[in-house]
Amino acid sequence: MEYVRLDRWLWAVRVYKTRSDAGAACRGSSVRLNGSLVKPSAKVRIGDTLVVRTKMLTRTLVVKALLEQRIGAALVPDYADDQTPDSEHEKAREQRANARVFRHEGGGRPTKKDRRDIERLIGE
Repeated sequence: MEYVRLDRWLWAVRVYKTRSDAGAACRGSSVRLNGSLVKPSAKVRIGDTLVVRTKMLTRTLVVKALLEQRIGAALVPDYADDQTPDSEHEKAREQRANARVFRHEGGGRPTKKDRRDIERLIGE
């Protein structure tokens, strides 16, 4: 095998949950292959560098081997070398932690505690 489609490779090494998510990310400018924006049908070869933006993390991956079928998570290091800086992982951890701490006021239904506080204020 000389090359593999980009969307198929990203799905196979578990960067995206579905192949259609991988294709949408390519079309949405979230994936760069060797520094340039690409289509989902771009050809990935061994040694290529990918910069992939997911929800909270921008990952840098180097292609070590090609594959078209999805593999187990334990086998991913055999196919992709993750060169993402530690600062990116730390930034993602902080965003996840802050998302749990801060709740936007007026964002959705009140919680059970909020409802009890409201009832206490109204005096029912």
